[in-house]
Amino acid sequence: ALESEAVHIFREVAGEFERPVILFSGGKDSIVMLHLALKAFAPAAIPFSLLHVDTGHNFPEVIDYRDRTVARHSLRLHIASVQDYIDRGVLRERPDGTRNPLQTVPLTEKIQSERFDAVFGGGRRDEEKARAKERVFSLRDEFSQWDPRRQRPELWQLYNGRHAPGEHVRVFPLSNWTELDVWQYIAREGIELPQIYFAHEREVFQRAGMWLTAGEWGGPKDGESVEKRQVRYRTVGDMSCTGAVDSDATTLDTVIAEIAASRLTERGATRADDKLSEAAMEDRKREGYF
Repeated sequence: ALESEAVHIFREVAGEFERPVILFSGGKDSIVMLHLALKAFAPAAIPFSLLHVDTGHNFPEVIDYRDRTVARHSLRLHIASVQDYIDRGVLRERPDGTRNPLQTVPLTEKIQSERFDAVFGGGRRDEEKARAKERVFSLRDEFSQWDPRRQRPELWQLYNGRHAPGEHVRVFPLSNWTELDVWQYIAREGIELPQIYFAHEREVFQRAGMWLTAGEWGGPKDGESVEKRQVRYRTVGDMSCTGAVDSDATTLDTVIAEIAASRLTERGATRADDKLSEAAMEDRKREGYF
């Protein structure tokens, strides 16, 4: 049922919009989203290009997977680089080293310059409180900003894509999925993932209760010691704010069992950028973030 709903959403957007694009980072949700898009239009090619907002602090395994996937399916990839904006003086590095909050400007400017009128994202309602407020079709104004009061009803899977010039719609085909649904679907479909999602030995250090990977982004600091641990990642984002979890789950079955027993959402457990304040995600979404 979830697959059918997502396929319907992809086809609805293809028929209703002129320049849709899929956000693709090489993370598991965007991988499942691309898999669904390929199914929706098979045997034809998908009628969308891909867009990645590259923070410059991405996990190498994930970037390698992204590039291999684009080549395998002969897709067009747009890249909005945070580093380019820093080099030009438009953005400044944050004291904590994280670049996740810096993605908003490159994302919104790329949407405007390429005139994308529908942007697919892999956000799910179970991830975080602000994302639970989203409709499947989420209207953004001419500044790419989100206003929860402008959310439209979506009764009987009827989606309203009407928008004024300069506005666009963010589309969330996985809205009604849970983390467990995503993993069970990956297992059912035999979808390849970056190995970072499975338990492996990695050099990490602890900060604010999370195991972070050392890197050029600014970790570890004095007093933070690096050690080798058996870990895996539940979600993948900027290296500076995405924590690993201790795990022995090396197969899809053991990952699914681990997720089924968990009482913390993946973002709640491993994303430092969501812990900046109670409304951190909602504040960023109002500014144009996904």
